[in-house]
Amino acid sequence: MMTQLFGFVAVSALVICAPGPDTALTIRNSIVGGRRGGMLTAGGIAAGQLVWTIATSLGIAGILQASQPAFTALKIIGAAYLVWLGFQSILAAIRGRPSHEGPKIRYQLGRSNAMRQGLMSNLANPKMAVFFLSLLPQFVPASSGGFVGFALLGVVFCAMTFGWLSVYAVVLQRLSRFLDKSRVHRTLEAVTGTVLVALGVRLAAETRG
Repeated sequence: MMTQLFGFVAVSALVICAPGPDTALTIRNSIVGGRRGGMLTAGGIAAGQLVWTIATSLGIAGILQASQPAFTALKIIGAAYLVWLGFQSILAAIRGRPSHEGPKIRYQLGRSNAMRQGLMSNLANPKMAVFFLSLLPQFVPASSGGFVGFALLGVVFCAMTFGWLSVYAVVLQRLSRFLDKSRVHRTLEAVTGTVLVALGVRLAAETRG
């Protein structure tokens, strides 16, 4: 059982550390909302993964994967949401901000908005259903029972995700003095917005694995 757990942690670490929509969104919200915004976004993403874990253990994720219309609909919603968030960042970068606002811009992202964005971006990604269906069953010990085994591995994965994404928030907070410069802030918002749009377009073009 311990060998399976170590194997799961190793594979999960490789997956979690690979840049993707969750990473891009956390970085974007850390730039806009500071460490708090980034960590709340990471918490929302981890919560979304927990929902996918439960859905996988109950067989709901399998139904979604098997249904082409449901999979396509959720994929389009997820892609549109990423593109919308990306365009928001790009527009904010273009508009800029009055010079007297200073670092206040880093706190314009509300707590509920940050967590909701993380949660929705993760839940609206049907590739998460495919991922959990392909990964978790390989490491669930037969002795632990289906639901319990899925749940335990899912919690481990969520905790690892939250910890890794929180690192981005902490590091960017330490760079806040540099990031608060208007030109730097606008450039980073434009870059992260463009990345989110590109990831949304890529998600829309993907097919089921």
